Amino acid sequence: MKLTLAIPSKGRLQEQASAYFADAGTPLKQAAGARGYRATLAGLSGIDVMLLSASEIAAALLAGDVHLGITGEDLLRETAPELESRIALIKPLGFGFADVVVAVPQAWIDVTTMADLDDVCAAFAQRHRRRLRVATKYLHLTRAFFAHTGISDYRIVESAGATEGAPTAGTAEAIVDITTTGATLAANGLKTLEDGTILQSQAQLAASLTADWSSDARALAEALLARLGARERAKANHVLRVRLDGDADQVVATLSEVTLLSRPASAAGDYALLCPRPRLMETMAALRTQGHGIATVHDVDYVFDDANPLYAKLAAALPG
Repeated sequence: MKLTLAIPSKGRLQEQASAYFADAGTPLKQAAGARGYRATLAGLSGIDVMLLSASEIAAALLAGDVHLGITGEDLLRETAPELESRIALIKPLGFGFADVVVAVPQAWIDVTTMADLDDVCAAFAQRHRRRLRVATKYLHLTRAFFAHTGISDYRIVESAGATEGAPTAGTAEAIVDITTTGATLAANGLKTLEDGTILQSQAQLAASLTADWSSDARALAEALLARLGARERAKANHVLRVRLDGDADQVVATLSEVTLLSRPASAAGDYALLCPRPRLMETMAALRTQGHGIATVHDVDYVFDDANPLYAKLAAALPG
């Protein structure tokens, strides 16, 4: 195999990643044996898919053991504080949303901001002769955020279990953890500070900058990213077939965010326009105003372009 792609091996993130590739027309086919930890992508031979835990994917990308991987941005930034020099974020995927937040007991009614927490930390240290404890699995993100907000009178307690239970258990006074709706925090008597969101995370398609990017690996990545980009473009746009009299370029220039895909082979043919889905009615109204109101609207599976912006982003980040 010439290119290695890692995706989550279980849970909701695995289901969403599998659905993402299936939607792009290249479903995962899990290999028999090896406890099912290998797979392939239909129609893209040469890509070896590894099924790992989300945290293992972040570590594998950092170490250069895989070329591409799908995992949460929170794990990537926690695993690689020097992210930009080791891992490139190629595309946010629109699923796996979770915020990394600072949370304190709801009973602390006067504590709503990080500045308030700073005051509490200072008072706590003076009163108890020890620093306020913050339980978290996100050691690097917590240290960086607390340093940025000027808080130093605290100490981290590394969490090995359910972080949200630490204040109730008496092992910490505050926490840093992930949340999606806040319901779990509320159920444990906690609240998020108003300016305590450290990171708004989602699943990312990321690339290792330390992996062995041979010419074959680059070619396979280019093919995969072209397919994914073409599918995303098709989902975001309609293709309009319309007869444009006169200067077609001038007509298209008057249409907001609409681009010319192709010209007719003869004067009697239709032009193909790419129109963002939210702009369809506005575009049709503009075409009618200019006397070009007869058009057909098409949904397509892919819209390929001469450019491959996802691969261009990867190529620009790779050394050499």
